[in-house]
Amino acid sequence: MDKSKRPFLKSKRSFRRRLPPIQSGDRIDYRNMSLISRFISEQGKILSRRVNRLTLKQQRLITIAIKQARILSLLPFLNNEKQFERKESIARTTGLRTRTRNRTRNRTRTRNN
Repeated sequence: MDKSKRPFLKSKRSFRRRLPPIQSGDRIDYRNMSLISRFISEQGKILSRRVNRLTLKQQRLITIAIKQARILSLLPFLNNEKQFERKESIARTTGLRTRTRNRTRNRTRTRNN
């Protein structure tokens, strides 16, 4: 049978093996910023184990190292660019909250009178 007449067979894909994220010589430590920064998202969140492709023990050690680095101010808790956007959105919502409070106050005043 000709290869062009086999519609249901899948084509072979090349399998590319990826290197593990942590080499055997790497030390998981709060001072090793080049290693730690690979496991943090742009927003400053710790990436999950599935995304990192780490073992459970490695993920625990990375999480502890990231938290220690944050406490010692080696890493920010949040990305600075996102903080400015969040402050603007908080200002918008606080204005809405005061409006709703005023409405409820006005309703109670009209009921009492």
